[in-house]
Amino acid sequence: MNLLYVPALMLFGIFILYPFIKGIQISFTNWDGYSQDFKWIGIDNYQRMLTDPDIGRVIRNTFIYGVGSTILQNVVGLAYALFLNMSFRLKGITRTIIYLPVIISPLIMGYIWYFFFQYNGGAINDVIQFFGSQPVNLLGDQKLNVWMITFVNTYQYVGIAMVIYLAGLQVIPKDYYEASKIDGAGAVARFLHVTWPLLAPSVTISIVLNLIGGLKLFDVVTAMTNSGPGYASASLSTLMYQLYFGRQDAGYAASIGNLMFLIISIISITALFFLRRREVTV
Repeated sequence: MNLLYVPALMLFGIFILYPFIKGIQISFTNWDGYSQDFKWIGIDNYQRMLTDPDIGRVIRNTFIYGVGSTILQNVVGLAYALFLNMSFRLKGITRTIIYLPVIISPLIMGYIWYFFFQYNGGAINDVIQFFGSQPVNLLGDQKLNVWMITFVNTYQYVGIAMVIYLAGLQVIPKDYYEASKIDGAGAVARFLHVTWPLLAPSVTISIVLNLIGGLKLFDVVTAMTNSGPGYASASLSTLMYQLYFGRQDAGYAASIGNLMFLIISIISITALFFLRRREVTV
């Protein structure tokens, strides 16, 4: 084995493999996260998940954050990329403005939007009251807050999808478009039969990255709603955090973390498998 691999393998083992194995081990205990005394309880934590009244809603929220953000980011990101692939003035500034939210901390982004949506003194409610209407508790509405968090996550990271698609568009040979024009293909036909098939590798990268990021969403949820009201807007990441630091229930938190790892792995690997097959067929 090349000795140059040793430092990378050591870092992988210390910061990824060891914590992963330790997390699996802790999930079979009743450790509170602080005490030196804990005992092995087998699969009790995993059985507890089957009867936890909150876990179903939290898993549903996690899927909404993951799948919802992925769909919105890719649709809007592709639209931005198609627009920016054209020649016009201020294209560089426009691209920078769209990408700018990506470099902001997700926690700070969450707080920025929190001040827009909050009930008392929020910018949106100030506008509503200015026109004589009653303020709306947007973040406290259990039917809305999950989708508002999804919107904020989409707004922040749509720039990544845009850059990926823009890079894919710029490597498509112009000859294909010229040939399709000669054959009489319109703009829609050129997109469906030239652009979309040749963007397959970009689609794969963007969707898988968005899925992984959305399914482990934490910062924006914490900043905007702190998982509330109750666990109405919690994701698996925030639930794990609250179990560990709020309830001092590290064993159960570790089992939630393992569930999240399993869900993300299955979904992302499945998506990668089918999207890679599409690359081959086109």
